[in-house]
Amino acid sequence: MSFGLPSLKVKPEVGGKNMPIQEGPFGVPNPMVAGIAGTRTKLGFAHPLELSERNYHINEEKMNLAMLRNIQGLHAPMKITMERKFASKVGRLPFLPSSNLQHEVLTGRHIDIGFEDILNPLELCEVAGQPHAVVERSLGLL
Repeated sequence: MSFGLPSLKVKPEVGGKNMPIQEGPFGVPNPMVAGIAGTRTKLGFAHPLELSERNYHINEEKMNLAMLRNIQGLHAPMKITMERKFASKVGRLPFLPSSNLQHEVLTGRHIDIGFEDILNPLELCEVAGQPHAVVERSLGLL
């Protein structure tokens, strides 16, 4: 009896998802537009468990929503997903840091302390770039 729950087995993936980086005239990413960590997206996974750890919250959310659907019906996971989607879209200008407190409360992550809270949190990262260039890049003008 599966009860329609998603599988807990980790499905290995052979490489990372490569995201296109907008490169400058000399073939090097512009740190004033792409940020200092812009070259990290070209690299693959450093450890076999990195993919599993990155997808942990997604897999946990799928499992919780599947259990909620089996217990309360389809309306409950749809309502929670809609609230989380709206909370994740609220933000500031791209060059200003945002705490995303409402989204963390809705997902329950404000209680947990994980690696992402201690190692390289977003509020302590250096935000490099001119505000006008960052906004133009987010709008697709650059």
